[in-house]
This record gives sequence, structure tokens and C-alpha cells, in this order.
Amino acid sequence: MKKLLSGNEAIARGVYEAGVTVASAYPGTPSTEILENIATYTEDIYAEWASNEKVALETAIGASVVGSRAIASMKHVGLNVAADPFFTYAYMGVNGGLVVVTADEPGMHSSQNEQDNRHYARHAKVPMFEPANSQEAKDMIVEAYEVSEKYDAPVLFRITTRVAHSKDIVELGSRKGPVYKKYEKNIKKNVPVPAYSRLMRDKVETRMIALADYAHHSPLNFEEIFNTEIGIVASGMCYTYAKEVFGEEVSYFKVGFSYPLPLEKIKQFSEKVRRVIVIEENDPIMELEMKAFGISCEGYDLFPYQGEKTPDVIRRSLLGETLPTINYTQEKIVPRPPTLCAGCPHRGFFYELGKRKNLLMVGDIGCYALAFAEPYNAMDVSLCMGGAFSMGHGAAKSINMNKDSNMKVVSFMGDSTFFHTGINSLTNVAYNRSNTVNVILDNRITGMTGHQENPGSGYTVQGMPVKAIEIEPIVRALGFEHVRTIDPNQLEDVKQALDWALGLDEPSVIITRWPCVLKKFSKEDKEEFEGLFQNKCKIDPEICIGCKKCIKTGCPALSFNKETKKAVINPNDCVGCKVCLQTCPVKAISLEVK
Repeated sequence: MKKLLSGNEAIARGVYEAGVTVASAYPGTPSTEILENIATYTEDIYAEWASNEKVALETAIGASVVGSRAIASMKHVGLNVAADPFFTYAYMGVNGGLVVVTADEPGMHSSQNEQDNRHYARHAKVPMFEPANSQEAKDMIVEAYEVSEKYDAPVLFRITTRVAHSKDIVELGSRKGPVYKKYEKNIKKNVPVPAYSRLMRDKVETRMIALADYAHHSPLNFEEIFNTEIGIVASGMCYTYAKEVFGEEVSYFKVGFSYPLPLEKIKQFSEKVRRVIVIEENDPIMELEMKAFGISCEGYDLFPYQGEKTPDVIRRSLLGETLPTINYTQEKIVPRPPTLCAGCPHRGFFYELGKRKNLLMVGDIGCYALAFAEPYNAMDVSLCMGGAFSMGHGAAKSINMNKDSNMKVVSFMGDSTFFHTGINSLTNVAYNRSNTVNVILDNRITGMTGHQENPGSGYTVQGMPVKAIEIEPIVRALGFEHVRTIDPNQLEDVKQALDWALGLDEPSVIITRWPCVLKKFSKEDKEEFEGLFQNKCKIDPEICIGCKKCIKTGCPALSFNKETKKAVINPNDCVGCKVCLQTCPVKAISLEVK
């Protein structure tokens, strides 16, 4: 049977066919759909959203230790969070096969950096696969589990955005298993204290020699000889891009199993062509290894140092030309920057926060990162998942040491980010007592990555109702005495809460609690949040004075008619959050009750 599948869907199918029984992940573009699709195999695979990537990998490792095949998937920066268990399990080795999927993002479409996670395979000394399309994604996942168990190693499975989200016809197979290996107590293998880790270190080097032989003979690494003038070495989507540009005008060496790199095999290929060009996204990893091995090649200097190596980029870089396209006047294109949705529960908070002076406003990773832009101007700095409270704490301590400064610090993050690593961050604030205002924006879901459940939502990824973990009791258990939970749509409540917290000389926490407007509301949501987005706001043009104060809320449902000089609400976008209503000085905005 054949199906049209994205790379992420194909990976999920491959996981099913490989006999995997445990899957854990934390959502992050472009990897999110892997776990979401694995979760549909409810009878065969246990799937979960973990609180963060480290926990996800540790869960998968636990399953591997007792003999199950397992997978942990995450976006590229997520592997930074999971690096601690990743490196150590590379020493220990597996029982049931373990695959770690890293979804890299050349071009940073929705990421804070462009790191190349191929370095992790080299650093941790583990085998790595790189599929170029959905069929390979499915087939290579199945092969990855065989390699994992044969060579006693976790496997790194690297995809990029285009592989993750592009769709191809995929030939499906049947499920193998479930695969369970017998668990036997083995302290020397499973307890990495120094005495045993030194022995494991030798095993890793021996394993790499065996894997180098596998790489040389693997059919996943192959050559295609056409024109011997130019030979292109590429892996993943870069191979597909190159073939789109050159077709059979050049020769190719396709790298599918990319670490250890099949250097001897590539050298044999290089001797059949006059010029070797390496095309790879992000860092010149293959190019440098090939040069160190004595293979004459070009690569990194021919292309832009960042972004995707799309067919247009390859064509422009190597041929000095581009395909004809539609001509347009750039000045006539209306800018459409990302913005908080109409009815977003973060809007009221940022509307009030942005008015404050002499503040350092520290943000985090989520939809609310848009607070940096107009009209809010309510975020000065952000770093990584869960880092806001820690950074704010450090800034406050520095400010307190500087006797000439009286600046205050407000740090904020979302509920899913709080469960991810924000609890650790906030624990440090409580323990070391900085006078920061710490805000948890609880919109009842993991919003930015597509509304995945989290420990506070009351449901698992496979739809099981569970007891929702409440944020305020956690905060109080950490030792915070000054805590308030507010409705962020009520601007007076937001204003009073900020006045209260900024007036303290001790750490405080404000929790804004209202569901994301795009969330599929649960029965619990409907019971707790009365009148949830049931009505719309309307403007009386006879009363409106055109002051634009409502426009400054940044709601995309609002616009300003230059001819009438009146504000206008689009009823198709408005959800009746009432934030704009509270800003109108002449009460021209009212709620249209159904």
C-alpha cells in the first residue's frame, strides 16, 4: 500500500513498522508532528508529551534499558536540553534499540539559532542517518533500530525542515514486533560510575571502527555517475535540491548514513570526477572531514554561510543564474509581520506592561516573544526555553549591586515553558531572593507549536484525562509569599497586579490565566471560564472620536478607516475579549451580546 506522507508522518510510520513501543517528545517546530502521528497508533505504542526534551530522552532510555525499542524526538535546540543523558547513554549502549530524532532548521524559520546537530553525532560518537525524502525517512528509521541494536548504540536521526514537512508517496510495510529484548541486570553496562565508564570509553572506540565499516558498505551511501566533469557530495535534502538543479548533468555521491562518514568510498568517487563540490546545510562538516582525509573538494566558500541550500541558492551560487520569476514592486507589498491573534490572552498584559518605564523586561520562547514589537515594546531580551526567570534574577542582582540604578526587572514565560524548565529557573529566584516580578502566562496549552497538551492542560497526547497540575500551588510550594492569579483581559486587574508587584522589594509571581483563543476548549475550560469568547465587540461610529487608543492594543480585528477617521472592528476576527473596550475614553465600544 502507498500513502502520501510528510517526512514527519513517514518517521512515525517507520517507528510503527520497526516495532517501537515507547515514544516521548517535547513539541518544537519542525519536529512536532512526529509524536502527534506516533500517538495515533494507540494500540501498539505508548506515546507522551514530556515536560522537556531531557525528560523525553530519559524516558526513552528507560524503555530501552528494559528491552523495548524507543524513540525521543525534538527540534535542534531541544537536543541541547537533552545532551546530558544523550552523551552518557552513548557510552552505556542500548538494550532495546533507541533513536533520537533531531529536526534541524536551516534558515531559522521558527528558531532562535541555526546550529548544526551533525556535530552531536561526532561529539557523542554515535551513528547518524540523514534521509532526503519521506520514503527514506520511513525506511531509514527501520534500519536505524537494526543498527542501534547491532552496534549497541543510540542512533541520531537528523532531518531538516524541508524533509520534515515535504510530502512524498511512501510504500508502506508491515509492523515488526513489538520488539522486546530480555532485560538482564548488568551493573557494568548500566551504571556509569568512573570505574565502569573508563571501560565503556574503550567500547565506544571499538564500536566506531565497526561502524566505519558499516558506513563503507551501506547501500544508503551510493554514487551516481553521469557527467564526470563535476561530482556533488550531499546528504539529506541538499541531494534532492542538487538533482533538481543539475539532473544528470553531473555525478552524485549520496550520503544517507553520514556518521561515521564513508570517507574511503567518497575518495573512490572523487577519483572518477574532475571537480568535487560538497553541498551541505549549516556547517562544512563533510567538507572538512573530506579535506582532512586528503580529498580535494570545494564547498562552503561557494555558498552563503547561512540559510537553506535551496535550488535557487545552488543555481545562483554555482551557475550565476536564477530561474525567471514574476516581477513585482517591493514597495507595493503590504508588510505582514507576525502578531498576537485577535483575542490572545497575552494582549492585555503586554498592553499594560509596555506603558511602564525604567523596566528590564525579560521574555522567553513562545508566542509572547512577539511582545518585543510595536505596539507593545514590552520585551527587551530573551534567550532560551525557561531562561527568563534565571536571566531576570541575574540582572536584578547586578542592578542591586549598582547603587546608581533603580531599574526593576519583570520576567515572563508561558505555562508550557514553565513546566519545561521554568520551574528550575523560578526555584533559583525563590532560593536566592531577588526582587524580580515573575509572570507566568497560563493560556492552558502549548500554543506556539500548535496546541499540544502539557502537564497543566488535563489531558495526554493520546487523549487520556489526567489531573491537571496547577501552577499557583507549585509556586507557593517553592516558597513564594507574594502570588496573584489574574484574568489578563481585565486591564485594571493587570494594572493593579503590576503596581503591587513592582512596589515590593521581594520576589513575586503573577499568573495570568485565560485559554488561548485558538485552543479546542475542553469541558473544564468551559466550566471554569464563563462566557468564553461567546460575544463580539462593536464600535458606534457616532461616538468614536478616532483617537486610536483601541488600535494601540495591537488587535488584528481592529483597523482605522482613514476616510471616516473612525476605528473599525472586523466581526469575523473579533472574539469579544473586551480589551479594546476598556481602552476607549468615550465608551464607543460595547459588547454585542448574543
